[in-house]
Parts: sequence; structure tokens; C-alpha cells
Amino acid sequence: MARPTSAADAAGLGRGRAVAFVLPALVLIAVFLIFPALWTVYLGLTDYRLTGLAAADPAFVGLGNYTAALRDPRFLSSLWLTLLYVGGSAIIGQAGLGFALAWILRTRAGPVRRVVEGVVLLSWILPGTVVGFLWFALLDRDDGTLNALLHTPGFAWLLDYPLLSIIVFNVWRGTAFSMMLYSAALENVPPSHLETARLAGAGVWQQLRDVVLPAIRRHILTNLLLISLWTFNDFTPFVLTGGGPEGRSEILPVYVYRVALRDGQLGVGAAISFLILLINLLFALAYLRLLRGRRREREIAAAGGPPA
Repeated sequence: MARPTSAADAAGLGRGRAVAFVLPALVLIAVFLIFPALWTVYLGLTDYRLTGLAAADPAFVGLGNYTAALRDPRFLSSLWLTLLYVGGSAIIGQAGLGFALAWILRTRAGPVRRVVEGVVLLSWILPGTVVGFLWFALLDRDDGTLNALLHTPGFAWLLDYPLLSIIVFNVWRGTAFSMMLYSAALENVPPSHLETARLAGAGVWQQLRDVVLPAIRRHILTNLLLISLWTFNDFTPFVLTGGGPEGRSEILPVYVYRVALRDGQLGVGAAISFLILLINLLFALAYLRLLRGRRREREIAAAGGPPA
């Protein structure tokens, strides 16, 4: 019986044809991901600008852009606002409201469930810019729908509460993803476990704490990771507030836009973008560490406990 050659793969294509199939995807990844990333790192080490002499002949400044950004009070303020924005709208708002909707709707059937799911999904599938302008019309101080409903003409929601406005806006816009993920996760929780807990006298909170949340912990961490990264890099609030007033809603993506494009400092903007990438990596590593810790606990439990 002939032995398969090393050039044959599982599909039987052979190495040459397998490379030919993968090559277009690798080229696209290199052109649209790897090259821009390397170019951003290079720009962050120069004083490159949109106009002037630095645009024609940028000078190498090393880590100067990074130290300047870290010493800039406006960058630190934008970082703090971004953390508040992520914590309020993603971790607390989207994840919390998404789980609440999934938990309430899990036993519901009929038109009520379909209507609620449809409304929530509609807010998610609409383009971000369209949703931003809809919310601008809702919160406008002169002709806003909210002021008309509350009989508070002239109340400037976007000027008096800019950060809270974009947090509520992002919660409304992004809750659907968390709701769908948690709905799928709750389907995997055995009903017999909940019934046993109920017969043992456990209340709703005890069932959630002792049965449901441990069973869907991996789904919770995955959801928190994804929505945190998406929210951290979200530029849509610019449509509502433009980062104002006086920088009170200038989250990091808006700050990068102002520095790189409005002020023309592409080198500084590239350096800040790389810092944002590092922060995203820290988020991801923290969540992955939690996931690994949970997996290790299960392996120890399956082996009968820690070794003596």
C-alpha cells in the first residue's frame, strides 16, 4: 500500500494547490492588515504631518510622540472618559440589559417575544451613523422628541450630560448582541438543574448565582471581551457630540481623529493609535487569563481535586 506523500494534505489537494487557494487571502491580510499596522508603527516614530515640511520630509523622533501623548492632560482625560464609556455602556449597560432581556424572554413565547427581539435587533442592524442622527433628533434642545415628550423645551441633554447621553445611546444600540449571545447560552443550561434548585427552596437570585452564572461563565467572559473591544474603539459618539462640549465626551477614537486629521499631526495620532492597540491587548489578555483560570479549575475538579 502506497504511503501518502508529505505534499498531500487532508483534502488531497497537494501542497501547491493548497497554497494557491490560501494565497489570495494571505495577500489581502498583508495588504489591508499587516502593512497598515507596520506603517502606523513607523508613522508613530516620526513627526509626520498632513501639510508643511514635515509632510514632505518627516524626521525620526523615536519615542517622542509616545512620551508627549502620555504627558498630555487631554490624552489622559480621553483615556479616563473612554474607560467610563466602556464600563457604563458595555460592561454594565449592554451586558446587564442584554442578560436581563434574555432571562426574561427565555420562557416567553408568541408575539411579545418576537416584538421585543425585533425592536432590539433593529437598533443593532441599523448603520451607526443613521442611529447617531436619530438620537441627535431625539435629544436636540430645540426640536428634540424627548423634550417634547417631557415638556422640557430648550433642555440641552447633549450639552449638560454629554457622557451620559453617549452611554445611553450605546447601550440602546448594542444590547442586541449580548441578548442573542446570552439567549443561546441559557438554552444550554439544563432545566433539571433549575428545577432541582427550585425544589430545594432557592429563589431566583440564588438560581442565578449558583446555577446559571457558573454554567454560562465562558459566554459571559467572551461577550464582555467582544463588546469591550468594540466600545473602546467606537467612533459613532462623534456624530452626537463631536467630543464636546469642551472635551467632556472626547473618547480616545475621537481624540485620535482630532489630533491626526483636524490638527494634522499624523505621527502623534499614529502613536496614540498604537497605545490604543496595546490597551486592547491588555483587555484581551485579562479576559483570556480568566478563561484559562476557569478551565484549570474544571480540570482539577475532574481529576478529583488538587494533588496532595
